[in-house]
Amino acid sequence: MDSPPLYLPLLLLTSLPTLWQGAGAQSLFTIDSVTLKLDPSGEVTSGTFMDLNCEVSVSHHQSHPLTHSFNFLRDDVLVYSKNTTEPAVLHQLTPARAANSGTYKCQVIVQDKSKGSSTHRLTITGLQTPVLQVTSQILFEGDEVAATCSAPDESGSLLFHFYQDQEKIKQVRASGNSVGTRLELKHAGDKHLRCYFETTMLPDAGRSNNSNTVKVMVKELFSKPVLVMKPREVFEIERFTLNCDTDRYSHERINIGDVKYSLFRNQVLLTSGGNYTATAHPSLNGNYSCQAQALGRGQTKKIFKNSTQIVLKAKVPVSVPLLSVVGGRLILGKPFQLQCQSDNGSLPITYTLLSPHRQAEFRVVHSPWDLALFNITSIHRSSDIHSFSCKAENNPSQPYMESSGYHLRRTATIIEPVSRPVLTLTPKMGDVAEGEDLTLTCTVQRGTPPITYTWYHTKGALPLVSKTTNDMRLSHLVQGVSREHGGRYYCITNNPSKDSQRSAMVTVGVKLAGWKKGLIAAFCILLTVSLIIIIILVKKCLLPFRRERTVELSVKPASTKTDKTLRLTHGEVNEAANVTPGVMGRSVWSDHVSGSESDDQTREETEVPEPQYTEVHPQEVDPTRAPVKKGTDTVYSEVRNSNQGESESEQADGQGSVEYAQLNHNDHESEEPEHEPEPKPEQGSEQDGQLE
Repeated sequence: MDSPPLYLPLLLLTSLPTLWQGAGAQSLFTIDSVTLKLDPSGEVTSGTFMDLNCEVSVSHHQSHPLTHSFNFLRDDVLVYSKNTTEPAVLHQLTPARAANSGTYKCQVIVQDKSKGSSTHRLTITGLQTPVLQVTSQILFEGDEVAATCSAPDESGSLLFHFYQDQEKIKQVRASGNSVGTRLELKHAGDKHLRCYFETTMLPDAGRSNNSNTVKVMVKELFSKPVLVMKPREVFEIERFTLNCDTDRYSHERINIGDVKYSLFRNQVLLTSGGNYTATAHPSLNGNYSCQAQALGRGQTKKIFKNSTQIVLKAKVPVSVPLLSVVGGRLILGKPFQLQCQSDNGSLPITYTLLSPHRQAEFRVVHSPWDLALFNITSIHRSSDIHSFSCKAENNPSQPYMESSGYHLRRTATIIEPVSRPVLTLTPKMGDVAEGEDLTLTCTVQRGTPPITYTWYHTKGALPLVSKTTNDMRLSHLVQGVSREHGGRYYCITNNPSKDSQRSAMVTVGVKLAGWKKGLIAAFCILLTVSLIIIIILVKKCLLPFRRERTVELSVKPASTKTDKTLRLTHGEVNEAANVTPGVMGRSVWSDHVSGSESDDQTREETEVPEPQYTEVHPQEVDPTRAPVKKGTDTVYSEVRNSNQGESESEQADGQGSVEYAQLNHNDHESEEPEHEPEPKPEQGSEQDGQLE
């Protein structure tokens, strides 16, 4: 069973007089209503003046007024009570504070009856600004100062916070609205103190504003110690010294001998005292600091002060640098980079590149990501790499370390570009017969292997073949050469330098194969023999016909009247003399044979050529000369071709005929004075007929 509200006993006590007065009377009244009003209502700020008004309405028939007991409750806790015959009671909050926040209700009791109003929520935002007070504003390090922080208008349980400048130095809980405490100020100088508070019962109320600021001057008992290392930068195996000291102290409060020192490495006690000497070593690297302590007169607590830390990291002497080619390889005649680097050595390190053919170059490396790189234009011989050297230094008191470039030949790949190749052919004359093999040999004088050889034929854009080898020459065999293999060839060489070189053009001619030449020769011989045989056969077939035609054209009837002398006219002789030597002595009816036919007949025919006939017209006979054979009017002059050639015999016969005709002409002229020539017969028609 739930326990009765806490306010009921109090209500009973306050209502006893009323109950006593009307104990003998019959209760003839009714509590109609109870109303509670807040002004202002809802959420208000701290410091606001508020009115809480409670009214009651009672119906009764008594002649004397009734006594009302008004009770104001906050969160079911009685905060204000008043007995009166008035129907209303006013409760004021002057001013309202955060502690007044809560749920309010008004409860009215009349004799043995009670009635409550509806509840109202009141929220007070903000807290009172506290006030800070101190007993002294001047003191020494280690002294304590009495301070009081208060909020007179607040109520309830409060938590107070004290600050020195921006540093919180103390926190105190109090049941009232004020608290006093002692504050220790550790550091010398002007200090600014302040405070604020929070209500523990109302966490939603937040914190108060900061109090007023009180300035306190704290005099220095002794100054902060200073730790000094000499030398400031130390290399391994070098000696160094640490010294701790303070340069100021308060003579009226302490003696200089009262200050004690301790040295620490990585916050571990190294030695008691202000001095330390050692030889630098990696095991002694770390963070060093010193601490000074003293107790002033009249103080119960020692003052401790720490120096600023010093980081000791013994520097490492630079090692012998290594000179290397960036990328691990270089190409003769092209730019490249050299890197100088030491495996050990504290930064910064100064690197210097030396060479007899160039000025010294410097690079200072300040961070592990920096590199000492040197740009080299080019070298043209592998031995030139030996001329480079590099030195490194990081300690002016120690000599520099130097390396030469002789190991570069072992660590770097030096590539020599290939020289221009020379393309040679086998057979060497460049002419090859069909079906034979052709060898294309590409040769270079220098170049770092492996070397890639590629052969091209100008008739095509694609390479014939590409081969890679370590040799300085390489051959490509073309088997069974044909007509399309003729033309111009060249080769291109390349090696890891990626610098291609091209040879000069070489022309290849393709001849007919031997068997083709023999076949053509045999065909020509066979064709020649066939033509000769055909000509001979044709001539043999035409010869009888020619003989018959010649006889038919040459025969002329004999004259019965007179014997006529064989005679050639002067015009005929001249005409005979002007004919071609090859046909001299032949008449217009002679067969004309070509030079080839005549030659063929001379070389191959063994038979005697048929006689050729020339018609000679008779002339009048000279009586003094021997008579010419008579019995016919036609005289035949047989012309034969000797074995030395038809043309020579024809020429001789022609000349003989001309001489004979000339002789007859001369004889006729000599005889003309003695004998009158007979009239010449009209031979035009006859001769024309014979010529036709």
